[in-house]
Amino acid sequence: MSNRVVVVACAAALALCSACSKKEEPAEPVVTVQTAPVQRGTIQQVVTSEAILFPIQQSAITPKISAPVKKFYVNRGDRVHKGQLLAVLENRDLEAAAVDNRGSYEQARAAYAIETSSALPEEWQKAELEVKTSKEALDAEQKVFDSRQQLFREGALARKDLDASAVSLAQAKAQYQIAEKHLIALESAGKRDQLKAAKGQLTSAQGKYDGAAAQLAYSEIRSPIDGVVTDRPNYAGEMPAPGVPLLTIMETATVVARAHIPQSEAALLKAGDDATVTAAGDIHVSAKVALVSPALDPSSTTVEIWVEAANPDGRLRPGSAVTVSIVARTLKDVVLVPASALLKSPEGANTVMIVSDGRAHQVAVETGVHQDDRVQIAKGLSGGETVIVNGAYGLPNNTQVKVASSNQEQTGAAPAKENE
Repeated sequence: MSNRVVVVACAAALALCSACSKKEEPAEPVVTVQTAPVQRGTIQQVVTSEAILFPIQQSAITPKISAPVKKFYVNRGDRVHKGQLLAVLENRDLEAAAVDNRGSYEQARAAYAIETSSALPEEWQKAELEVKTSKEALDAEQKVFDSRQQLFREGALARKDLDASAVSLAQAKAQYQIAEKHLIALESAGKRDQLKAAKGQLTSAQGKYDGAAAQLAYSEIRSPIDGVVTDRPNYAGEMPAPGVPLLTIMETATVVARAHIPQSEAALLKAGDDATVTAAGDIHVSAKVALVSPALDPSSTTVEIWVEAANPDGRLRPGSAVTVSIVARTLKDVVLVPASALLKSPEGANTVMIVSDGRAHQVAVETGVHQDDRVQIAKGLSGGETVIVNGAYGLPNNTQVKVASSNQEQTGAAPAKENE
């Protein structure tokens, strides 16, 4: 019995020593993360740029003559129409010049009328009448000859009748040539030069009168476009500085935002693309691309684009800075993930961490279009997976994870490691 007790005691002692010498192994860590499902949907590629607003039309009216302002008919802010009288410059001297030149023009016109109507010699009038009469006779004989020649070819007319018609035609042609030479001889006597002189005097007088009338018209300032008066720096009685606009008219019912964007983005755009103009004061206005410049800006190597927006209420003010957002293309039924799910590998590749069977697995992906907080995954995911959106940074592959509860997500609980 004593030997048996000793053996049992030894065995117990050995077991106790073995248990004491064995170290405890730590439990595998579990990381709490937040996730989101990988979905399929629609995403838009949006080109965004800063821009400056311009009116659809603008006219800085500079007077063509230098004279004090006699009267203004509009003020800044008034809406005007094309052709409307806006201002008048002092023009009494111009009115007098126009009256004087008009008198000279009327006198020259009367002299020309007398010269052409009553100053023709009787012999010249007779010669013109002979030319006219002989030409009519020649045309009549020509018609008779052509008709008889056709009948002769058909065998319905005798040869002698055709010959008689040919003789008559030759006589009519000779008479016409004689009358024409007679008229030319009379005209060479100098009457044509006399009429040219009278015509030249009339033309000169008309030119002077038209010039004086134009100078007078320049004193009346009219609007070349429909729009709003945006600037009127002078007052009545003041002399506008040479080359300085007297009035500025802008059509602001439609405005154009002009922006410069990189060539790569401009290649995606075309006239008619949908856009949005965003201005100060949280103003958002729908717009359209009106122009994509066919050439580069040599100073910046960018492409100028014009975005046109309706502005009936005048909220968009020309000259102000705005932001334009243009929908370059729309992709449907593509794989989408939150932007926060994207990670960068040490080599610079894009990756995401998906959750499968309670563990995180790293997956290499290729991205496409980015829009706000969403990213298109062109390759690597097919939709339906679950990706980590918070807590994946620095997380080793195949790590055991725990998805945070909805309460933690709402309260912004930070991911933490825990031992079980």
